[in-house]
Amino acid sequence: MEERLSFLLLPLAFSLPLIAFASQLNVMSYGARPDGNTDSSKALSSAWALACASTSPTTIYVPQGRFFLGNVLFKGPCKNNAIFFRIDGTLVAPSYNTAPNWIMFWHVNGVTVSGGTLDAQGTSLWACKAAGKSCPGGATSLEFTNSDNIVIRALTSLNSQMFNIVINYCNNVNLQGVKVSASGISPNTDGIHVQGSTGITILNTMISTGDDCISIGPGTSSLWIENVVCGPGHGISIGSLGKGYEEAGVENVTVTKVQFIGTQNGVRIKSWGRSSNGFARKILFQHCTMNNVQNPVVIDQNYCPGNKNCPGQASGVRISDVRYQDIKGSSATEVAVKLDCSKMNPCSGIRMEDVKLSFQNKPPQAFCVNAGGVTSGFVQPRCL
Repeated sequence: MEERLSFLLLPLAFSLPLIAFASQLNVMSYGARPDGNTDSSKALSSAWALACASTSPTTIYVPQGRFFLGNVLFKGPCKNNAIFFRIDGTLVAPSYNTAPNWIMFWHVNGVTVSGGTLDAQGTSLWACKAAGKSCPGGATSLEFTNSDNIVIRALTSLNSQMFNIVINYCNNVNLQGVKVSASGISPNTDGIHVQGSTGITILNTMISTGDDCISIGPGTSSLWIENVVCGPGHGISIGSLGKGYEEAGVENVTVTKVQFIGTQNGVRIKSWGRSSNGFARKILFQHCTMNNVQNPVVIDQNYCPGNKNCPGQASGVRISDVRYQDIKGSSATEVAVKLDCSKMNPCSGIRMEDVKLSFQNKPPQAFCVNAGGVTSGFVQPRCL
């Protein structure tokens, strides 16, 4: 049964129109069952259809319990620009997912996803891949594409099969209080991936995964990342860039107050060694703490994972105006700063300010090629 939020009863002469009051759609009223086995896809799709067609704010409510959910597309555009997913329970994915996406929002505006857990059951698929067997590629747990004015808060993404959360060609997205949890050996399980999007904010988030905690793809601008704990994982990465020649750039990115704990990398910019018109500029890495991080500060313009299918060219991606301010902590390797820039397009405008890194309680080393810039304050190790 459809439930409505209570409101103050007024005399008829002063009663407000019904459009002013938000309705609540409990998915159990449309056939969802909290037993972890019954397919609740149609129930959520039915609730979405009603919410999307409504002209008043609407809440789709998932109560406590485990709700099995197949691959679902929540498609817009909608008449409604105030749809609120309130999740108190857990949504459970098929353990072997052959589709590229599990839960996808496309062309929506004004959607909020709040609370709850997305359990993608990825452990069996990870084991299959580790064994070298023929297995499905796996699915991204949650993706928003071509969407605006999105909020994701207090959501837990558990054991994603591939990327956990993807923000793709969106505007004005706020992620806050998100938790990503996966094994440090889970393959291709980026915590949050942002690409082709602008006005994105990621706050107060904890990410443990087997790939990048946050990855930033081409076409991203005005991205703010603050108060994030990353580990295990591969750090926060801009890129990889330059895989194609015609590629949008990355600019106006701020990463501040981030803790990296036992990660493969800290703050990283990476691009393929091939011709490209792409760029990365106006980047600020600030107030970051490294705790036993293998590569705390990295620019790698010869990126080639596994040394397979490497083009062996000079990167055309232009990297400029990158500032490292108040970066401190410990490196797990002797080379704590590596700026391996392109011979064709050297890195320019690099600023190192108050960088203090150590290796086994001693000063570490720096490796810098084709990188130009300045230092100020105490900088250890120093190469500019």
